[in-house]
Amino acid sequence: MSPELAGVLQLLALIAALALAYRPLGDYMARVYSSSKHLRVEKWIYKGIGANPDAEMRWTAYLRGVLAFSAMSVLFLYLLQRIQGSLPGSLGFSSIDPDQAFNTAASFVANTNWQSYYGEQAMGHVVQTGGLAVQNFVSAAVGIAVAVALVRGFARSRTGELGNFWSDLVRGVVRILVPIAVVGALILVACGAIQNFSGIHSVGQFMGGSQQWNGGAVASQEVIKELGTNGGGYFNANSAHPFENPNAFSNLFEIFLILVIPFALTRTFGTMVGSVKQGYAILATMATIWVGFIALMMWTEFNHHGPAFDAAGGAMEGKETRFGIGASAIFSISTTLTSTGAVNSFHSSNTGLGGGLNLLGMQLGEIAPGGVGSGLYGMLIMAIIAVFIAGLMVGRTPEYLGKKIGTREIKFAACYILITPALVLVFTSISMALPTPPNSMLNSGAHGFSEILYAYTSGANNNGSAFAGLSADTQWFNTTIGIAMLLGRFLPMVFVLALAGSLAEQKPIPATAGTLRTHKPLFTGLLVGTLLIITGLTYFPALALGPLAEGLAS
Repeated sequence: MSPELAGVLQLLALIAALALAYRPLGDYMARVYSSSKHLRVEKWIYKGIGANPDAEMRWTAYLRGVLAFSAMSVLFLYLLQRIQGSLPGSLGFSSIDPDQAFNTAASFVANTNWQSYYGEQAMGHVVQTGGLAVQNFVSAAVGIAVAVALVRGFARSRTGELGNFWSDLVRGVVRILVPIAVVGALILVACGAIQNFSGIHSVGQFMGGSQQWNGGAVASQEVIKELGTNGGGYFNANSAHPFENPNAFSNLFEIFLILVIPFALTRTFGTMVGSVKQGYAILATMATIWVGFIALMMWTEFNHHGPAFDAAGGAMEGKETRFGIGASAIFSISTTLTSTGAVNSFHSSNTGLGGGLNLLGMQLGEIAPGGVGSGLYGMLIMAIIAVFIAGLMVGRTPEYLGKKIGTREIKFAACYILITPALVLVFTSISMALPTPPNSMLNSGAHGFSEILYAYTSGANNNGSAFAGLSADTQWFNTTIGIAMLLGRFLPMVFVLALAGSLAEQKPIPATAGTLRTHKPLFTGLLVGTLLIITGLTYFPALALGPLAEGLAS
């Protein structure tokens, strides 16, 4: 079987698995967030944190809950790293330096999981399981909660109430993430991923000598890092490491975990607003971009030239022979079109155009299908922009799901889409202008510029992957990327929740003959075009200096 055919068959198998899970998981999540009943374990949690799960919140109160919980999470994770050397199970590792502890705390709370450290050489069992793994659960639940609040904004009328943040947070963890993660961890263990709390030990090498390895609760952290679109690996090699990702089946299963909730949330959206066709339209937009990017990535990675590429059957540099080019292409696009950041290959070793596709996937806003929760609310923001553009074309007040898109709503949406590009381009330009940061680049020229552009794109978009030629463990990069991650995560949430509150206060408008049918293929095409045009206009100059210049020169 040719490598190209193997890649296509894996893609078809993945699509089939996602299709089977789409309806039951999407409907289940809609029931979770619409139910008025509380499980016993949830009641214990509410009592422990002093929250009233039945109290409705306006958007300002909901936002205060998001920010307060996330701020306490950053502080807790920072302190846990700073005292690691005094904790049991530290494996002899010392406490983390202040700048790196801040960067890591910001990273995991912001659902980014950017790592400027070697996991197996820096973090002990307590920090890995009690700190990082816990944040993998709760940061994902925060993203789903904000998305559900926006959906309620569309579904409700004449009220500014968006539900209860604490209830949404706890339900996301208890009813959705934990059950799937338990089953997923068992599957990964069956595939060969490790799950233990062993210390550091020597392992003999095939050619003689030995190497130091430590164990860990790898399978359980691996499953939630993918399921919650987090991405931080237990080991520095991430999902290319055989302890995390043992074989071709586990690789495909991990990609499935990355995509299943973001895609299924479109069904949740359609069910909660009372029109599953609207969910299908958003799904079609996400799927069109995802499949298109995978096709382009396979083409550029298989379109090899020269004797070395001919001998390897493609651009095999930086790729695991266990997976090959096709599976690596699917993984890299899936992880950069979501806010995951996990890698099973070396993104910096992709062809110039392949690396550019990974960059562009993040710069789209990671909404195809995007991160857990963040992909849905990001796509709904872009749907509002598309409706606004359509309204300008025909001279009609734009509407979406029966809600008018007026001046206030479009301002919130515009602020949302401007935040991330501003963070990326400002921090990249400053880093290139200062004398010290370029010293961290392994490469000069277009690829060196791409390393820094990729780092801030990954941080501000809460992705976490990197062009690993950049030595980012410096005070400058730890601090500025940490700031970019926090601002890139929580500033957009401010405008999402403000928009949700504004929509919930409106009275629904009945559809007329002039209403844009947002569940039709025409709207899907308009939405895809809006995404590509807005991103192209924003990032094209930077992309032209980096991956496009490199790709055209090769």
